[in-house]
Amino acid sequence: MTRSKFWVAIAIGLMCSSLPAGADVILGTSNNPTVELDSRLSHLFDAESRSIKTLHQRGMSRLVKAPEGAADSLRSREALDAMPVAKGGKEWSCLTEALYFEARGETVKGMFGVAEVILNRVEDPRYPASVCGVVNQGTGEKFRCQFTYTCDGRPEVIGEKRSYALVGKIAKVMLAGAPRILTDGATHYHTKAVHPKWSKVFRRTTTIGFHHFYRQPNRLASR
Repeated sequence: MTRSKFWVAIAIGLMCSSLPAGADVILGTSNNPTVELDSRLSHLFDAESRSIKTLHQRGMSRLVKAPEGAADSLRSREALDAMPVAKGGKEWSCLTEALYFEARGETVKGMFGVAEVILNRVEDPRYPASVCGVVNQGTGEKFRCQFTYTCDGRPEVIGEKRSYALVGKIAKVMLAGAPRILTDGATHYHTKAVHPKWSKVFRRTTTIGFHHFYRQPNRLASR
């Protein structure tokens, strides 16, 4: 085999091996490796491009169009019970603790709603840029704590192991990037038993279980 034939064979072999199965590729049988080489290579590239484009479109279609009810099923008690025990780092621990003390008596959707508020604040420049920072903002400062359990004077004792395991899974799901579609960008919530002053100014976005949720207007708050 001449040197030119060798390199042409290598080039064609590499391109053929990269083609998806089933791609229609037709090669000539000329003994002269330079005859119509450009047209052959062009045909290979066109076939590969068409195949990749088709696969890409199918893949994107599956990603963009999720099965109906997928978001709701993610928030079902059955789906959470089927998950393995959740573990994580500091951010996971802070979110799990907050959900345990703030929302463990809520419905599963109510727990997810509280998690949304915390993560919405993390992304809001008016609040700390971490879960632990948001949860512990104002702790130790009179009338400035953001979450009641951090300033009620009682020690944070985890007594309900099953509830803690459940909210730990919710924290894991939310930190993994689950869509926040329950509270319409809420940054605040309160139980139905209280009526904080800000609830008269902020727009209520929804009510889930025992909690009303609100979104803080951009023009009012400072970090």
